Amino acid sequence: MNLTISGHHLEITTPIKEYIETKLTRVSRHIDNIIDTQVIISKDVNQQIAEITLRVPGKDLHAESSHENLYAAIDLLIDKIDRLVLKHKEKQQSFTKEANKHLSA
Repeated sequence: MNLTISGHHLEITTPIKEYIETKLTRVSRHIDNIIDTQVIISKDVNQQIAEITLRVPGKDLHAESSHENLYAAIDLLIDKIDRLVLKHKEKQQSFTKEANKHLSA
């Protein structure tokens, strides 16, 4: 999995990068075939904004979150992308079950 972390109007320090990498392990345990991950952290007037795009075969999953605290924004972001990954995985599994049901009939 390729991981790109970039900052807009803010410098990505080593602790921030390590925090993001640690949190992403939770997402990667749900899905094996992640091609590329892009995380963008930016600063608005009073908000820290975090965005993530996961590229998986056949689909790009995108989520964003904002909060006054950068680490809270990252936590919210990981929660959102984790839900999207689980939803995507369930859709794939149900599609596979339906396809197998039609093949066996």
